[in-house]
Amino acid sequence: MEYYILHPYDKECVATVLSSENNIIEIDNNIFYPNSGGQLNDLGKIDDANVVEVKKESGKIKIKVDKHISAGKRVHCIIDWERRYRLMRMHTASHLLSQILNVEKGALITGNQLGLEKSRIDFNVEKFDRAMFQELESKANEMIRKNIPVESYIVDRAEIERNPRLVKLAKGLPDFIKEVRIVDIKDFDAQACGGTHVKNLGEIKGIKIIDMENKGRGNRRIYFSLVD
Repeated sequence: MEYYILHPYDKECVATVLSSENNIIEIDNNIFYPNSGGQLNDLGKIDDANVVEVKKESGKIKIKVDKHISAGKRVHCIIDWERRYRLMRMHTASHLLSQILNVEKGALITGNQLGLEKSRIDFNVEKFDRAMFQELESKANEMIRKNIPVESYIVDRAEIERNPRLVKLAKGLPDFIKEVRIVDIKDFDAQACGGTHVKNLGEIKGIKIIDMENKGRGNRRIYFSLVD
């Protein structure tokens, strides 16, 4: 399991460059989150080089930097914590909203995109109007005010098969995934996720739903932002 999944609050580390080609490097002990699962990649610095992009390709994390770093070098890595923490808050907020939609309307998630200023969730439900929009926001903020703990732990595929409600995606869990990290909003929602999350709903501070769209054939979309 990747370091950034197990230690999302770590802001810096020392690592060794495993490979380097055309300013794209791999490091051990990687703290940088790649662009995946609807969450933007981390930015930051590796020594005096700026991290431009982080991707996961064929199971490996590829980090693009703006200057050459030699393979074998020991480097100091620092993430842009303000960016990472805001995305952590956004991601946990999306879990909270998606579970309320699941509990209240039986909706499953069909897509999402997390941004710094606003994020979106796509879900499959037949009826969605402004009253539901307001009710969703109100229930989410009520739970945020309760400061509910958020825990993370690892389970194997067999546990997912025994408890399919751990996967809230309409398309289900890809067959190649054998080990899964669960993000658990205590006594409310537990679901599989490879993103970075806060430890307590209170860290989100507040959610504002800013728009809604009908995407056709029962597919709906909401846009939300954080209230600081």
